[in-house]
Amino acid sequence: MIEEKDVVRLANLARIPLHKNDAQKLVHDFENILDYFEQLKEVSTSSIAPIAGGTLLSNEVRNDEKKINTLLSEKAIGIFPQAEDGFLVVPPVFE
Repeated sequence: MIEEKDVVRLANLARIPLHKNDAQKLVHDFENILDYFEQLKEVSTSSIAPIAGGTLLSNEVRNDEKKINTLLSEKAIGIFPQAEDGFLVVPPVFE
């Protein structure tokens, strides 16, 4: 069974602030959840076929196309603080 110290430890690991009365309520809630799982174990699933995936949907894939980048027009490059050979120069993130 779940003890209050277990709930407090989980809350600390998850960095969730927890008051004393909240821990006692959560112990009760966790016990109810575990009781429900025990009930589910009693359900016979022998006549249920196993499934994999659960959906017949597939990903739509498109061909890669080279597109002209209209953002980096002469006008856009002209208003950027620093550019070189048609590329925008940005300050380094790591030094």
